[in-house]
Amino acid sequence: MTKDEFLKLLRKSSKSSYDFAKIYVRNKLPTDFKYSANLNSSFDDPTLTEFDIYPEDNGKMINLIDENEVVELLCRKGKVPVWIDISVESVYKNKTIFRLYCAGRYSDDEEEFYYNKQGTGSFGIKSPILPIGYVEGQKFKLKNNYRKSLFTILNEWFKIKNFDLWKIYNLIDGQK
Repeated sequence: MTKDEFLKLLRKSSKSSYDFAKIYVRNKLPTDFKYSANLNSSFDDPTLTEFDIYPEDNGKMINLIDENEVVELLCRKGKVPVWIDISVESVYKNKTIFRLYCAGRYSDDEEEFYYNKQGTGSFGIKSPILPIGYVEGQKFKLKNNYRKSLFTILNEWFKIKNFDLWKIYNLIDGQK
């Protein structure tokens, strides 16, 4: 598969996933997209010979990349993962963020692509992750997995200034 073909499938699948998510979520979904990818979500046996497998991808996550970076990440030697589950994950910095769960088996044989008969190649269109207690037909707000807490922001700032916020907190707490 060429990178251009893969990019077209990514765009088509992103649009389908975006439209599907609007059925479920209350959030206003921006039309600018970013992607976060979980590589080798299938944890495939590295001894399989009919596919290219990259064991170094086990557990690897790449966050907040654009469509061209997705293409560069997932198109390897003309091969792509045999399945990629795509779903809207969140809204962050005025962008709709898609989560890509990717198989670890790479192929250039379209017959191996799980969703090829649906016209999306490797891409399987999935709903956003439904919250606990989800009620059918009731829209929900997406969780933002990328927003930092005020404590985290302050802690990072204090570390730049060579302060340890936890030590300061413990000193204050110990005086009570």
